[in-house]
Amino acid sequence: MSNDNGTTLELIGAPTDIGASVRGAGMGPDALRVAGLPEALARQGFTVIDRGNLAGPATPWTAPANGLRHLDEVIAWNRSVYAAVDTALGTGHVPLMMGGDHCLAIGSISAVAWHARKRGKKLRVLWLDAHSDVNTETTSPSGNLHGMPVSCLLGHGPAALTGWSGERAALEHDAIRFIGIRSVDTDEKDAIRTLGLHVFDMRHIDEHGMRTTMTEALQDVDEDTHLHVSFDLDCLDPNIAPGVGTGVRGGPTYREMQLCMEMVADTRRLGSVDVVELNPALDVRNQTAEVAVELIESLFGKSTLVR
Repeated sequence: MSNDNGTTLELIGAPTDIGASVRGAGMGPDALRVAGLPEALARQGFTVIDRGNLAGPATPWTAPANGLRHLDEVIAWNRSVYAAVDTALGTGHVPLMMGGDHCLAIGSISAVAWHARKRGKKLRVLWLDAHSDVNTETTSPSGNLHGMPVSCLLGHGPAALTGWSGERAALEHDAIRFIGIRSVDTDEKDAIRTLGLHVFDMRHIDEHGMRTTMTEALQDVDEDTHLHVSFDLDCLDPNIAPGVGTGVRGGPTYREMQLCMEMVADTRRLGSVDVVELNPALDVRNQTAEVAVELIESLFGKSTLVR
């Protein structure tokens, strides 16, 4: 994707921590705006429409019921996200969903999957995250739904959160690539092996480097592919991105993440993005939001030189 083709980006704020374990992710969309995201993308030549923030139920902070916390509210927020992403894609725009926590990817990617299927496109999702998010209500130690979106998208989550794309599974198991993973629960390890998911964990990145890792993750992306990036800010090392609720030491460096984003941009197939789990309440002077803006600029094609 390039910025000389009249591409319109739609920013969609989803200010909720409904699926999270700690408060604060609901302030994420405005922190990205404070850090200058709309202006940065406009400077790259895109038409940027900021749709503002979606509305939804408050987080009740109640205990889990049947292994799931805040299920009804999670459904409501994801319905709103689905509708907004669906509308953006329907008008030929590129949606950039600003979370909020990672449970919102259920609505976002379900809408993307529906559109990809309707247009006969292959869908490839890059899941940039410290966590694999493949828990279910029977395996999750917390019941927090931000640890379950991948299961829901693969058709294995609670019935109320699966099937939104028109098929039971929004994603086939081979449609998703995980990058930066370094915190996986025991049951999740079993699920990853059983499902045959493609996981490029930190050891893989350490051994092979980000360039080879991304070459592998993107190898079969072609002109018929819709590429979706679901970017959890805790993918980054907490040294450079402290403003997250579930930080895990040992993540990719700033430079590694820049290269990841630049290689995605080089495919020119980026069609939709989630940016989630930014928690300004835990941040230092909005630095995590500022890093996020710089990385999103790279994701949309900003580079040092004309290549």
